[in-house]
Amino acid sequence: MSRFDFRQASTTDDSALRALLQAAGLPFEDVAAERQDFTVAVQDDRVVGGVALETFQGVALLRSLAVVEPLRGSGLGSALYDRVLARARQLGLSQLFLLTTTAAPFFERRGFRRVERSQAPDVVARSAQFATLCPASATCLALSL
Repeated sequence: MSRFDFRQASTTDDSALRALLQAAGLPFEDVAAERQDFTVAVQDDRVVGGVALETFQGVALLRSLAVVEPLRGSGLGSALYDRVLARARQLGLSQLFLLTTTAAPFFERRGFRRVERSQAPDVVARSAQFATLCPASATCLALSL
């Protein structure tokens, strides 16, 4: 894997994060560093990957894991995942949920299990990601920490 710097995102990263997510075909309309706890990978002063936690009363929605096209398959996605998992533990979260239409195997290899969407806590189910941004056909996954 090439050299990357990892850091927490700031509001100055919002437009780069939205562009990254849009290019990856992921929901981006509600993305804002002040709303979600984003970790970004930066190479040559450019955001090349990101992942976020949207926290709700001790649980979180893991969302927006994306890497720029030329770096997919480089291990950067795994590195971002490892960092967001460490961040979730640092924040004392008890459980992570996510919705995906394409990446279920990636997350299942890391311990997530498929659950019915109805098993997500109400605070997560009311999030924009669950309520409107992700299709009903998306796979819901959960991980206990």
